[in-house]
Amino acid sequence: MIKTIIYTAFALVAFAFNSILCRLALRGGEADAAGFTVVRLTSGAVALVVISYLFAKRGRLRGSDGDLDDADIPAKSTSPAGRVSDSGTWISAFLLFAYAVCFSFAYLGLTAATGALILFGSVQMTMVAAAIIKGERPTWLEWAGLAAAIGGLVYLVSPGLAAPPLTSSALMAIAGMSWGIYTLRGRTGGEPLANTAGNFIRATPFAAVLAVVYLSNLRISNYGILLAAISGAVASGIGYTLWYAAIKHHTATRAAVLQLAVPVIAAGFGIVMLGEPATLQTAAAAALIIGGIGLSIWGRSR
Repeated sequence: MIKTIIYTAFALVAFAFNSILCRLALRGGEADAAGFTVVRLTSGAVALVVISYLFAKRGRLRGSDGDLDDADIPAKSTSPAGRVSDSGTWISAFLLFAYAVCFSFAYLGLTAATGALILFGSVQMTMVAAAIIKGERPTWLEWAGLAAAIGGLVYLVSPGLAAPPLTSSALMAIAGMSWGIYTLRGRTGGEPLANTAGNFIRATPFAAVLAVVYLSNLRISNYGILLAAISGAVASGIGYTLWYAAIKHHTATRAAVLQLAVPVIAAGFGIVMLGEPATLQTAAAAALIIGGIGLSIWGRSR
């Protein structure tokens, strides 16, 4: 239980940090959307192959209970890439790529607040809809917690709701749906570290195609490369691995509600790192969202 809480907390903070890193790179002209996406996915793949190799070398990759130290990577493989070549799927890899590229391009035309609403609203709706279709019935307390969390999120971003660009809004919605489905696929079994590494490796060909398409327009500074690499290796690679490990211990409804906390976390990072103002509105929205998450989890436990 403690591991699940730690993994979940780290993953949610990593999700929020991805937004900050992307905003830092794009806002300052340190990278274009395509360049940021390519470096992010590539660095994530490299980092996860290295981590997989180190875990395998230490003999900790055994079992199948979903913990990082129990990830199953075949011992007969002779190279780090080979150890994860049979893990992950092309469908999940494409969903990962679709999320990453749509996320980057959407933030070119959306404010952070509006983008967060569209992204995590899409994630939540996708996951809850999938759960209901599969027969999972949220309790009334979970519905109440979900309503409170969504209400807090809407309140948080309400100043930025006026006429967002249609193309950017659609891209962010696609990013949210892709991430929601990717998360649901992570609940179906398999080993989190191996699966995440395999998905990132399979996503690199899509990133290569993106680089070729935007080759003449690619621009990224050394600082932009650093931001994208941290986003890919740490906030994405490690963050997604821990989320994969934690998601097996959450219902789809709870996982959807938990992710509504990310905009609040991102707002906190924005205040500290980007100089965004701290307001009573942010504090009130945070209370609603965190309270809603707590109510939803308590409702399921009952």
